[in-house]
Amino acid sequence: MPDLYDVAAIGNAIVDVIAPADDAFLAANGLDKGAMMLVDAERSLALYGKMAKGVETSGGSAGNTIAGVASFGGKAAYLGKVAEDQLGATFTGEMRAIGAHFDPIPLRDGPATAVSMINVTPDGQRTMCTYLGASVEFTDTDVVPSVIEGAKIVYLEGYLFDAEAARKAFAKAAALARGSGRMLALTLSDGFVVDRHRAGLLAFIESQVDLVFANEVEITSLFQTSSFDEAMREITARAKLAAVTRSEAGSVIASHAETYSVPAFPVEKVVDTTGAGDQYAAGFMFGLARGRSLPDCGRLGSLAAAEVISHYGPRPQVSLQALAAEKGL
Repeated sequence: MPDLYDVAAIGNAIVDVIAPADDAFLAANGLDKGAMMLVDAERSLALYGKMAKGVETSGGSAGNTIAGVASFGGKAAYLGKVAEDQLGATFTGEMRAIGAHFDPIPLRDGPATAVSMINVTPDGQRTMCTYLGASVEFTDTDVVPSVIEGAKIVYLEGYLFDAEAARKAFAKAAALARGSGRMLALTLSDGFVVDRHRAGLLAFIESQVDLVFANEVEITSLFQTSSFDEAMREITARAKLAAVTRSEAGSVIASHAETYSVPAFPVEKVVDTTGAGDQYAAGFMFGLARGRSLPDCGRLGSLAAAEVISHYGPRPQVSLQALAAEKGL
């Protein structure tokens, strides 16, 4: 199978509603600052009515990553489930507009397209309330073999571990990727995902995954340790490669044989951390797909993360390809 894509991703197709908020608003609405909680349609709609005026944009963790890959000039494809409604049409149109391959079969009889209410406090922390809607209806029948087999790297979003049908889709994608000699990458996505699915994630990583993305909280939670160094030793014993972000401390990239520390790119002001990890993964995988060194992959990831946290919204607002060229990357 020829290389059709640098990265193909599977994720929850979600439209983000992003608005400013203060700590008092979070407390008044029972929201745990900096966390992501799942809500039903009624709770989502009620919160939407209380939030400040904000920005509505296509999101979803893996969708954001694909937007980043495309912004770097990469060839990207996305697999996710939307409903046959206005938000679904918006998501589909925006993915195609950035140059990504996205050809879903919209859900006709079922829940609406997923939406995430994201409240951003002045310190840049984002607190998410997500209604998963149609996104959890993604099944193994939505996994397109030609997309998986045609991608240098197949990227799976950890959030999907919450749905049994999606876990079956992961298994199918993993089998297709391994059968065609493709690299399989997984992002842990969030601490609550790790807490709920620790055993399943570990088993999947040990048997299928080549590259793991995580932040410091997620990786230490996965191995139930307070030691970052111990967690890194544990993950590199199970996966060929791990790229772990540490906020302003940058990131650590580790394989069986080598470890690199990559500094964060300086940011004048942190506006919104939504999508930081997603864009780091985008830069890293774009570099890896194009044969760059591991430190360079980390630098590209750090550059993309720095760009996205400097504004509201989880996707790049400037060409990452141009920005990388400007920075000598």
